[in-house]
Amino acid sequence: MFSKETYVERRKQLVSTLSDGVYLFLGNKEVGFNYEDNQYPFHQDSCFLYYFGLNTPAIYAVIDTIDGTTTIYGEELTIDDIVWTGFVPSLKDKSALVGVEITKPTAELRKDLQNALTKGKKVHYLPPYRAEHTLAYSELLDIPTTKVAEGASVEMIRAIVNMRIRKTDEEIAEIDKAVDVSVDMHVRAMQIIRPGVTEREVMAAVQEVALRESNGISFPVIATVNGQTLHNHGYHNTLKEGQMLLLDAGAESLLSYAGDLSSTIPVGDDFTERQKLIYDIQVRTHQNAVAALAPGVPFRDVHMIAARTVAEGLKEIGLMKGNVADAAESGAYALFMPHGLGHMMGLDVHDMENLGEVYVGYDGKPKSTQFGFKSLRLARPLEPGFCLTIEPGLYFIPQLMDLWHKEGKFTEFINYDALESWRDFSGIRNEEDYLITKDGARCLGNKRKPLTREQVLAAKKS
Repeated sequence: MFSKETYVERRKQLVSTLSDGVYLFLGNKEVGFNYEDNQYPFHQDSCFLYYFGLNTPAIYAVIDTIDGTTTIYGEELTIDDIVWTGFVPSLKDKSALVGVEITKPTAELRKDLQNALTKGKKVHYLPPYRAEHTLAYSELLDIPTTKVAEGASVEMIRAIVNMRIRKTDEEIAEIDKAVDVSVDMHVRAMQIIRPGVTEREVMAAVQEVALRESNGISFPVIATVNGQTLHNHGYHNTLKEGQMLLLDAGAESLLSYAGDLSSTIPVGDDFTERQKLIYDIQVRTHQNAVAALAPGVPFRDVHMIAARTVAEGLKEIGLMKGNVADAAESGAYALFMPHGLGHMMGLDVHDMENLGEVYVGYDGKPKSTQFGFKSLRLARPLEPGFCLTIEPGLYFIPQLMDLWHKEGKFTEFINYDALESWRDFSGIRNEEDYLITKDGARCLGNKRKPLTREQVLAAKKS
């Protein structure tokens, strides 16, 4: 964890922005994989981790801005627990490490919250993203489970987003570490990809790097020859000459900060001629987007630069037509890039997504419902301290192509006849992570992931 002073200062800063009330933070519990004692790897709630730093299951915290108190609730281990876990510090000792002096048994949490409600204090809580959260809020606050989500505190959400969205130097250092390991993961994949290797072997190789050099992976690895499927977590195919493998994988630092990179790698010794055409359009799109990153620039504008570059590149090879700017603004480009250009990153690989994209990526303003744009997770003006991904992609999705063709969508922009022979192309994505600085942006990490075709091929031979 960071120093005690970091967590004390974070809570102090948070309290200075909050109204009078009681603010409840739920830590996560262990979750059974297929029975209670066989558990998924534990991952602490990121807001709890940010303000309280304790990576311990089933502990909770309350900040009372009226009484000026902060309390951590949890249970001490019994001798039956210690037999299995070994000795761990007491709840009081762990809480002292993050500057919290008051600790209580978990059973006192409901009593204290009900007492606060009786006194007319407003209890604030964050949106649930696990069933256990919904049940806990319902039990602790006497709220019907169907009403829990709508009762989440917008004030608390906004205050936390406003703090976590701008990364401090010590946070940036952690993300740099995660990105460096992520680069090693991708280079390792490039070194082993060849005909006859399976997707599962690639997945295992990159996870080995993450486990050896960091806290493991920051999200389930995507390693697929079916790159047209955006989030493909199957690993059943054997790689063949002429295919490409799309790898989307990142490491998590020891303090739980995420890296997130993507690469598209030829299985053989070189890209095919058609792959070179699309790959180079993707890299040009990536580079144009990166060049536009700067404080004050709305990220939607950066996304639109990427959309225009996609339309321009595909027009050059005969797959799109018409006015490039109109093709971008209308959403016609989204046939080939149906997702957003990037997202915030930090303690979560999609940072604070549990708090709501409308607050994180849009500063409370409504999102578009248009296909393509509705998947843009970030649109607000960029600020120094923002950490985000740049990940344009080009995908040939037969089912989407067929649907749009049947509906006669964007016939003024899409050359459906020429597109027919590209149905089996799959997809390409490259991704890097960037920090917005006061002068522009820098690529996170001290190592650079191979990006251009030449760099990827050189890494394959290393």
